[in-house]
Amino acid sequence: MATRKKFSESDTSRIIEMAWEDRTSLDSILRVYGLNESDLKLLMKKELKAGSYTLWRKRMKNSNLRHESLRSKEVTRAFCSQQYKHKK
Repeated sequence: MATRKKFSESDTSRIIEMAWEDRTSLDSILRVYGLNESDLKLLMKKELKAGSYTLWRKRMKNSNLRHESLRSKEVTRAFCSQQYKHKK
């Protein structure tokens, strides 16, 4: 089971951040960290406060962006165009 894999504190933080982002698909988390949906739920349940976990699950259930196959063809990236601004 992938949740037995030890993640660094920074990786755990990034996984949680990705899981909260509306545009990040579960498929992306699987590709980058090897966590399937069940393993991600276990990690989130372990790392978040109960209320935060419940809120995340509610939000996740209502999102049509969570699986790449269900997304509109217009969604071509996993982040907002404004998210990663580079200084010139």
